[in-house]
Amino acid sequence: MDTTATTPGTPTTWRLRVRLDDRPGALARVTTRLAARDCNVLSLSVLPVPGGVVDEIVVHTPPGVQPAQLIDEIRAEGGRCVGITRADLRHLVDRTTAALRAAGAALRDPSATAESVRSLLGADSVTVADPGAGSAPDEGGHRAVLTLGDGTALVARRGWAPFTEVELARVAAFGEVLTAGEVAAATPSAVITGDGAGIVLRGGTPADADAVADLHARCSAQTLFARYHAGLRTLPRRWLHRLLQPPRGTTLLALCGTEVIGMAQLIRTNDPAEAEISVLVEDSWQRRGVGQAMISRLGAIARGAGHQRMIAWCLPSEVGFERAATSSGLPVAVRREDNMLRVALTVGARQQAAAPVSAS
Repeated sequence: MDTTATTPGTPTTWRLRVRLDDRPGALARVTTRLAARDCNVLSLSVLPVPGGVVDEIVVHTPPGVQPAQLIDEIRAEGGRCVGITRADLRHLVDRTTAALRAAGAALRDPSATAESVRSLLGADSVTVADPGAGSAPDEGGHRAVLTLGDGTALVARRGWAPFTEVELARVAAFGEVLTAGEVAAATPSAVITGDGAGIVLRGGTPADADAVADLHARCSAQTLFARYHAGLRTLPRRWLHRLLQPPRGTTLLALCGTEVIGMAQLIRTNDPAEAEISVLVEDSWQRRGVGQAMISRLGAIARGAGHQRMIAWCLPSEVGFERAATSSGLPVAVRREDNMLRVALTVGARQQAAAPVSAS
């Protein structure tokens, strides 16, 4: 268990999953022990699981009370803490309200589907996978798959506690609502630029190779240098597959008619909290809101994947990305590192939900 998960002297709210012996008064005795430590139980719910139930308790602890002490109190009553993580106000909303809000968010904006599933399940991350992902092992109950109507599979993972049957049934019903509304996470979305032009944002596929090559051919040397930080005149064909299907991320295309006019990528880094973002927009489409729209869409994807920040590395002389990032409405922080500008966009995943604390 990570006993540094909270700073001594700071009050904290925790979300615990507890299995107790099937004895009358066991739960009451646990809450009495917590009350003796001046902990305030904010909510309590019972989740049926095979062979019994799991009690979920949201508890506010006073300064100085560590998660290990909470687990000790549970063990003292013969119970077992199967999961503990920081909680926030979302965990105090009743389940029906939370599910309706999640469905509403996904129906309003298909790009928010992954984030809605993450919120509904309290998952660490939700990513888009290839069809057939459901056949993979469930990782001891820490992995769940939701397949949408178009075959898109959303894979949810949660380290702090396994998913229960109730949660899996809840997310399956959520998927039925989305399918009924013909909503999918990867559904193309239409965007109107500031000057009234209509463009479509969608994921890239290998079939877009020629259109992406044409995009690069139409870009100026300055635009290509700002994106790749190298003197690139034409795009090598061997790069196309990796650009369109990056092994550690997502590629988003902006199209006007059949022409690809912009391309953006979100690539996972070694830091789970961060993902690296890059944007390329054809010269004649710059300053028209294309970059802003792609950054906003990738922000929703990053949030659903559990990232907290998107990071871009820009040349000091180039202000296009910073301008588009600011226009997207996401909080932006810029600092200089190694003769480059590090532009960080906060996407707001896991608000007040720090790294999970493991327990046995």
